Amino acid sequence: MFFHQRSALVLAGLVALAAGPQARAQRASPTLQTLGPFSALPQTRTTPQKPVLSNHAGPWGVFDQLDGSPAGFGPVSRWGTSRWAEDWSALRDRRRRDDPLDALKFIPLDRDGDIYLTLNGESRLRNWYESRPFLGRQAPHHSGRMALRNLLGADLHLGEHLRVYGELINGDAFGWNYYGYNATYRTRLDVQQLFAEFRARLAGARTGLMVGRQQFLDAPNYVLFARETPNVPLSWNGVRAYAIWPRFRIDGFDFVQTNINPPAMFHDTENWTNRLFGAVTSYALPKFRFLGAPGQVFFDSFWLGYVVGGANATVASASGTRTNTTHRDNLGGRLWGRAGLVEFSLGGLFQGGQINIPASSISRRVHAYAANGFVGYRFAGIYGRPLLGVQSDLYSGGNAHDRYGSTGTYLAPYNPQTNYLDTTTYLAPQNLVDVTPTFEVTPLSNTLLRLRLPFFWRASTDDAVYGPGRVYSFPRPFSGGYVGTIPQANFAIRFSRHLTWTHDIAGVLLSSSLRRAGAQDGFYYQSTLGLRF
Repeated sequence: MFFHQRSALVLAGLVALAAGPQARAQRASPTLQTLGPFSALPQTRTTPQKPVLSNHAGPWGVFDQLDGSPAGFGPVSRWGTSRWAEDWSALRDRRRRDDPLDALKFIPLDRDGDIYLTLNGESRLRNWYESRPFLGRQAPHHSGRMALRNLLGADLHLGEHLRVYGELINGDAFGWNYYGYNATYRTRLDVQQLFAEFRARLAGARTGLMVGRQQFLDAPNYVLFARETPNVPLSWNGVRAYAIWPRFRIDGFDFVQTNINPPAMFHDTENWTNRLFGAVTSYALPKFRFLGAPGQVFFDSFWLGYVVGGANATVASASGTRTNTTHRDNLGGRLWGRAGLVEFSLGGLFQGGQINIPASSISRRVHAYAANGFVGYRFAGIYGRPLLGVQSDLYSGGNAHDRYGSTGTYLAPYNPQTNYLDTTTYLAPQNLVDVTPTFEVTPLSNTLLRLRLPFFWRASTDDAVYGPGRVYSFPRPFSGGYVGTIPQANFAIRFSRHLTWTHDIAGVLLSSSLRRAGAQDGFYYQSTLGLRF
């Protein structure tokens, strides 16, 4: 309990440190880092050229381009979504340190600095207001929630070939008229990540073998990402092996999900019901110029296997929405990157497998698919470097009246990025079509504003409307296709390299037919104060 009671004081003290005179005395205005759930499209966003030491992606050559996510370890600039993906080895040269906390990023433990320690941490305070949570189907209304989490990590490098990374997590949640505070929001002190990585040069590639509990982000962010809205991100237990050549890389993995339900300290175990396995490849096309500006494009192919049990495996059917177990295989590809001032991501996948109905001999085949695209143009010569684009997605639906046949309902159980579809997360990427005009501008070097206007339809009117881990049930029938629109604004300001404040605002404007069925319009606001070092 001591850790919980002191969390707010720790956050306040770190805020004071980050915003103090030393932070204000930086040589230039801090560049905004679009972190965590704020970045709706981190894998395609272009930012102005930054100083060398503002980017701490690894030694992955062309795969460090854009935001560093082409390497397969998630977005990395000054900070990474996965903190172990950051490379601070340049600070071996003390003359390159330009921040008071740089002393914690490279702590030499031998004379030559080949053995060194990197420390990292985060305190995040988040609060929500929701007038009608989950289309009005979640009580209580006018809900106010708050969540505080603390992460502390240590990355021990034992020479060129071995390192050990460990990360602790603590989370608490409170508020008024709140709901849904399960183990993803409240956790006593426990191990979020702990793995060993062995690195070597083999067959001309930089290779690695990672064994233990770890975060995994090597997939398109609309397929799989970190669980960032609650306090406890997804973590996995198992093995991962990768090889990165100058223009081609391959990644193979086999994991079981971490079981975070035990309430005692340091009692998290493995959840053998949920697995993630497969392989990802990526090829970096040669650099080129388009309309006078440089371009870099990547082609990814992937096979992602899921084994999922519990609420996340539920689909609507004539036999009801009982908890199922499902095995899904996702075969897909994506072409994405930057062609001059055009930023784009175009991908698709086929999802096969089967659903097993508990307490019965029924087994249903899966034939589902998804298509995802974004195309935008960056007006680099205009103040604020505005981006104007459009996003569109199709997630197949099935037939809820079919009891025994194959199901066409796409399933994304392991958390696409929070803001990819909509800020509220009321709608899940199942049986859904969206068209989303997007506008983004950087008024100052440390601010970012994004406006999005997504319109949503059901892909199949024979299937349900889905939320994350839920099938919506309304008092009266809903037979229409158009679901509604959720206009949203996201604004972030970075006060220093370490302190960021983001705001997410959305209005839920549902179709008249869905309101007649019993759903309700609503308003959503989320504020996130985040401190990292």
